[in-house]
Order: sequence, then C-alpha cells, then structure tokens
Amino acid sequence: MRTDSSSGTLPAREHLPAGDAGTPVLDVVVPVYNEEKDLQPCVRRLHEHLTRTFPYAFRITIADNASTDTTPLVAARLEAEIPEVTNFRLEQKGRGRALRTVWSASEAPILAYMDVDLSTDLNALLPLVAPLISGHSDLAIGSRLAPASRVVRGPKRELISRAYNLILRGSLQARFSDAQCGFKAIRRDVAQVLLPLVEDTGWFFDTEMLVLAERAGLRIHEVPVDWVDDPDSTVHIVKTATDDLKGVWRVGKALATGSLPLDRLTRPFGDDPRDRDLANVPTGLARQLVGFCVVGGLSTLFYLLLYSVFRQFSGSQTANALALLVSAIANTAANRRLTFGVRGRGGAVRHQAQGLVVFGIGLALTSGSLAALNAAGSSPAHSTELAVLIAANLAATVLRFLLFRAWVFPDRGESNAGSTVVASHPLSSPTYSTSTTPPYSTTPPHGTTAPYAPLPQRPVPYPTATQVRAGEAADGSWRDATMRLQPVRPHDTNPGDPR
Repeated sequence: MRTDSSSGTLPAREHLPAGDAGTPVLDVVVPVYNEEKDLQPCVRRLHEHLTRTFPYAFRITIADNASTDTTPLVAARLEAEIPEVTNFRLEQKGRGRALRTVWSASEAPILAYMDVDLSTDLNALLPLVAPLISGHSDLAIGSRLAPASRVVRGPKRELISRAYNLILRGSLQARFSDAQCGFKAIRRDVAQVLLPLVEDTGWFFDTEMLVLAERAGLRIHEVPVDWVDDPDSTVHIVKTATDDLKGVWRVGKALATGSLPLDRLTRPFGDDPRDRDLANVPTGLARQLVGFCVVGGLSTLFYLLLYSVFRQFSGSQTANALALLVSAIANTAANRRLTFGVRGRGGAVRHQAQGLVVFGIGLALTSGSLAALNAAGSSPAHSTELAVLIAANLAATVLRFLLFRAWVFPDRGESNAGSTVVASHPLSSPTYSTSTTPPYSTTPPHGTTAPYAPLPQRPVPYPTATQVRAGEAADGSWRDATMRLQPVRPHDTNPGDPR
C-alpha cells in the first residue's frame, strides 16, 4: 500500500470562477487496449456530444494501454483530425496505470474517464462533473445500482456486480453504491493528493480510490445512469473478480493497521460549520460519548467473561486483577481507534501506559468494593460479587472517560489558544495559471494547492479562434495546434439522435 503523498491538506472546495482562459476545464480520458474497432466511433460521438452540450473548453485524451493492434494508428489519426483530441501511449497494460499517469499530468481542473464502449448514456456527463465544477463535491461516480438508474444487462453481470458491492459494504464499510461503473470524475487538486496513495494499476484502481476517499471524509457524488451492457466486452470476469478480492483484502488490512496517512486528505472546508468560530461548543463530544459507551459496554461484557473464567482457578482478587488488566488493554486500544480517532502506531505505547494508570484507578475502585463486600460477609454469592463489580465499574467508567478525553487522548485543537475551531486556509478565491505548460510533462505537478483559473468558456455569441497548446505528440515533440471553440447554442439539438 502506498504511503507517500504530498504534505499538507487539500485546499477548501471553491466554485471554479467562470472566465476566459486557454486551459480546458474538463479532460475526459478514454483508456483503451486493442480497441481498433470501437475507438473512432466512441471518440467522435463523445466529441460531438461535448461540442453540443458542454459550455466550457474540454479535451479528450486517448490513453493507449500498450495495444498490439492498429489502435495507436486510429488514435493518431483522431488526434490529427480533431483539435480537442490528444493521444497518450503507455507501454504497460492496466486501466489504473493509465488513469493515474494521465490524471497526474493533466492541467485541467476537472478530470474524468469513461469506457470506450460508451455503455453509459452521455447525458449523464454534465450532471457528473457539475458538482465538481461548483465545488460541492470532490469525486463523482456514475451508479448503475441507484434506484433511478435504468440498466440493461444479463443476469450474470447483474449478480456479480451486486455481490461485489455487498462485499465492499460488508468488509470495507463502503457507502457508495457502484464501484466499477466506468464513468467517474475527480477534481485535480484532490487527485494530486489521493492518487499517490492508490497502489492498484488495474481494475481495482477505482474501488481503492473510492474507499480511501470515503475514509478520508471526501464527498462523493453519485449520478444515476442509463447503462446498456456491451456484449462484446473483453473484460475477463473471473480474473478481474479474483484480483478485486485480493485488493479488498490488501486495503482492508492497511485500514485496520492504520498504515495509510489518510489525515493528509482531510479537507479544511471553508463553508463547513466545523470551521467557524463556535464559542462554548466542545468539539466531537457527542460522538466520543457514543463511541466510549459502545466500547465500554463491550469491554464490560469481556471483563465479566474473563472474571468468570479466571475465578474458576483463582481467588476473587486475583481474578479481578487479571480480568481488569486484559480488558483494560483492549479497552484502551479500542477507544484509541474508534472513540478518539487516533490512527497509526505513533504514541501507542505511551497511550497504553497512560491507560494502565487509568486501569490502576479502576482496580482500586473495584478491589476496594470487593474488599468491603468480603468484610461484610464471609462468603458472598457469585451473583452478589458481579453486582458489586458492575456498580464499581460504572463509577470508574465516568472517571475513565474524563481521563481519556483530557489526558490520554486530548483534542489537539483544544490545546491552542481558546477553544474554537478555525479554518486553516485562506477563504479567498484561488487563481489558476494559464501558462502553456505541456499537459503531459515527464514530471507530475507538485504541491497540493495548485491554483485555479477562471473557467475557459466557449465565446458567446461570437465564435472566435483561441490558440491553445493541444498536447504533446507521442514522439515527445510539440505540435502547434489550434482549437477552434464553438459557441454554445441554447437550443442546439440533433434530430437524428435517438435520445
């Protein structure tokens, strides 16, 4: 699992301001492998749809995954004939590798991809990217499993798709509905920080990216789609399913051990109430109380079970001490991760040591209660012992929570001057460079706060030619390309389009 990532956190979500600029707003990547038959009709149909319906400048990037047929020739011909199309060749297979390579080098603020078969109706494209342009969401996915979706496919694929998403929900607690629909988009600033954490280079790339984004608290927008299965799909279902299950195990293990630096993805929201000055409101108290009560209840049951086991071969004081010690270690570990959200191994030993001090206080309370009970009667019943221990543990629980919250796992935000939560970023609108840097340079963009420029729009109502650098040729040289931006016609329709 990758742990390298750019330092710092993501910038606040901002609506990309409209204006004139040469940089495309949207870069749609079409990954292909031996698609000589479908590539040309796909790209031409996509280009026609974007020209007719998308109000901003765009680019279509063909990402060739080491094709061995005539796909590279078809891609080169499309690049030469259509100014908004560029071609990028990779010498290794893998959809995830293609997307990470192209997305990491693209300068467009909104990055998307779709499968070459265009199974998803293109009318969902604008609803897919609109929340990213507005700043509402960080990622967007098309969903074939949403209630409003209209899907035509065989029962075998339907069963596999639903079973896979049930596995994700059960094992990785995923809340998004469709991980593998080939229709997704992401903001470039999010991609720059998220993609270095994604390890898979194949079909599991989508799932891993979405799971990490969701665990980091990023907002994922889902769009119901109209989807028709491609009967000629070249996807190997068994191999893909096996690789996906291996990926689920790997990501689940990384999340369980806390080896992923997901805190680097935490976004400081400029419009989030949690970033405003809120006087006299303890941060996270309600959530911590609920988590502590749940962990405490389970720990109490665990403690009573251990006590009953140890009591079979030892005295009450020894059984109580052993049961309390084991349950205290488990309780501290569970509260550390679940209640107070501390991930990773840093400080774990110190937290356990402090937890043992809290354990000592609990031991004193429970041992004192047992001593008082034994002093009152020579041989109290086992049920009486349990009742006294439960009462003593309830008293110790309140003190344990206060010590955990104030001493063992203190809120670092509350240690600052005052007790308010303040946004850690400027709230001014960012600006975006309009330089003519090659979109596919050999060095990925640096930093996590790449500024944005006003959205480049097609001129309305006067069509004028705007000179932009359309892309780098496959041989590494630069060609001077002119992209003629067409005006948006409000009532432009295609009577021949069956939709």
